[in-house]
Parts: sequence; structure tokens; C-alpha cells
Amino acid sequence: MSIEIKAPQFPESVQDGSIATWHKQPGEAVSRDELIVDIETDKVVLEVVAPANGSIVEILKGEGEIIASNEIIARFAEGAVAAASAAPAAAEASADVSVGEKLLSPAARKLAEENSIDVAQVSGTGKDGRITKEDIVNRIKNGAPAVAAAAPSSPASAPAPAPVVEVSGGDRVEKRVPMTRLRKRVAERLLEATSTTAMLTTFNEVDMGPVMELRAKYKDKFEKAHNGTRLGFMGFFVKAAVEALRRFPAVNASIDNDDIVYHGFQDIGVAVSTPKGLVVPVLRDAENMGLADVESTIRDYGLRARDGKLTMDEMTGGTFTITNGGVFGSLISTPILNPPQTAILGMHKIQDRPMAVNGEVKILPMMYLALSYDHRLIDGKDAVQFLVAIKDMIEDPARILLEM
Repeated sequence: MSIEIKAPQFPESVQDGSIATWHKQPGEAVSRDELIVDIETDKVVLEVVAPANGSIVEILKGEGEIIASNEIIARFAEGAVAAASAAPAAAEASADVSVGEKLLSPAARKLAEENSIDVAQVSGTGKDGRITKEDIVNRIKNGAPAVAAAAPSSPASAPAPAPVVEVSGGDRVEKRVPMTRLRKRVAERLLEATSTTAMLTTFNEVDMGPVMELRAKYKDKFEKAHNGTRLGFMGFFVKAAVEALRRFPAVNASIDNDDIVYHGFQDIGVAVSTPKGLVVPVLRDAENMGLADVESTIRDYGLRARDGKLTMDEMTGGTFTITNGGVFGSLISTPILNPPQTAILGMHKIQDRPMAVNGEVKILPMMYLALSYDHRLIDGKDAVQFLVAIKDMIEDPARILLEM
């Protein structure tokens, strides 16, 4: 029985995607729910799994090709692999590319061209000696020399090959690689934020001593009481932000053409860095979450963001964003807005500094806070008072529990 493998239904905010990696090739045995292909969008990497036991008969969209929502990308044969053996052989042969006496998969050819790998010196581990993408990756890791001649020409109908390594003499090597869709989208949104908003940043500093003392006192008990969930700093800032957003509704609002949309809920995005770029999963209804819920959800988001497992729903929406550059050592920065949100809070590195306290100089663990905001909607007075409210709650954590 032949089954059409389709791309997932993309949300309205995602127009298209591209084939990132085929994990299974035609004729290869596949188990039900086993991962067969990754699809990269400008927000997240989506996984498509096998609908049943069987094998791929034909791959219709190769790696790097642009696809639309629900577009057919492959054909799948349900049942024994042998039943689909004839068709896969033909499909595979048509998909593979011959270079000299070597047979390469499209992904292997593309990677070899990008890195100027001489395929004649690569031993194929695939079926019938075929050179796979993994063979090229291993060759690169082992320090393969770049070829002096140009890469073999591809058929006229094939897209132009990606830029390759450029050698200008000696050890001066440059490598040019195309941007991922996620990185492109991040770049677009950052430019959009700086060109379409009246962005301004206000700063303050907060004494982290009270929170650090509270954390040191209760972290072990907290972890035992909440099934291994660790007590971090982000939970306190999320809860402080929730209370501050209640007091200053404009900071939790957004602009829609000529209208101001005031949100009666606090969906707080938490910026997470991944190897492919910055993503912002959202804590839905953060006002109803406890510290343990916030900390466990953020940790789960971080792990799944690293592995590309976040869903579209978890990546969309949000009324306010918190980003923590301090984990990378940033002392101070001006975070960029995440449209259509009108404000973003930036946390930074905790550093001991001499501070004047009641006429005495004391060494305190201080953190700079930055609030970037859209001046079209938020006045400077409200922005400053919002940041002061967060400072007051962090310096006296009991205020968070008492909502003071």
C-alpha cells in the first residue's frame, strides 16, 4: 500500500519550509513513528515520522528544497521492505549523482561542494559503495584537503551549488555557508524591530543578595519538594515581571495598526540560545504559575530547544519577553524588542561591586537590568517605574509572594 508523505500543516505565521535532513533513504527499512525527515522553518525544526512499518519508495523533495504546507515530499510503501525494493532502487538511482566512478547522495554532493572535498578520495559506506552525507562529514572531521579543481558540474536543471571554501593562499582560509532559515528570520525580525519601533532603553541595577540568600537557604528543600526542579533566578524575575505587568498594562500591550491591544493575561517569552539561533518559547498564563512550574518549564524548553524539539505553539505569541545575557558573561546590553511586543527585560551578569549603603561602603552582588521599550506606546515614566518595581521585588522577594 502506497502512502503519501506530506509536510506538516504550517501555522499562518509560517509561509514555507525547507527539507533539512532525510534520515532514511529509499529502500531502507523504517519502523512506525521512526523519524524519517527534518523540516526547517523560520521558527522551529519539525520532525516527520513514518506512518507505518515499511520503507520510502521515492523522495520527491531533496535536502535544501523549499516546500509548502501539506506538500507531498515522498511516497511510502507500507509493509515488508522487499515489497518496495524495485521502486526504491529506481528512485534512489535517479536521486543519486555520479562523479567519476563514485555514486553520491544529493546531500553528500552538496556538502562535498561546500567544503571542496575530493570525492575520489572518499570511501563510501552506503549501499553499493554509495557515498553518504556521513562519509563526507567524517572526511571533514579528519582534515580532508581541499580540491584544487572546481567541483563537478551539475545538470542544467539543478540549482546552483552553495558557495564553497575559498582559499586565498597559505593558512588564510574563508568558509562561506548559507544562512539557515531560522537565522534569516531572526535577522529579519531584528531589523523590523529597529526600523518600525521607537525603541528606547532604560537601565537600573539590583542587589541580588536577598534572592541569593533565599536560594541558598531553600534550594535543597525546594528540589526535593518539587521532584528535582532546581530553584534558579529566572523564576523570581518571571514572577516579579508578572506583578509589574499588572501594575503597568501598557508594558503588556501591543500595537496593531492604529489600535492598542491591552492583554488581560501575561504570556512571558524566555529567550533561549540554540546552535541554530535564538528562539523564544512562551510561558502561557505565567500569572497562574508557581516558581516550581516556571523553573521546570524553562528547563524543559531549554533542553528541547537545544535538540530542536519545540513545537510551533510553544514558539508563537507572548506579551512580554525576558532575556538573560548574564549566562554568557554580559555585564550590560540593550536588548532588542520582539514585535509586536512593546517591551523586553534584559538580565545580566551578577558581579560583586562596592556600593554605598547607609553611609558605608559594602561589597554587594549587583546585576544591571535593562528595559527596552517602544516609546510610541510606553512613556519614559512608566518604563522607569516598571523597572523600579521589578528591582524592589527582587531586592525584597517577600513582595512577590504578597503581591506588593
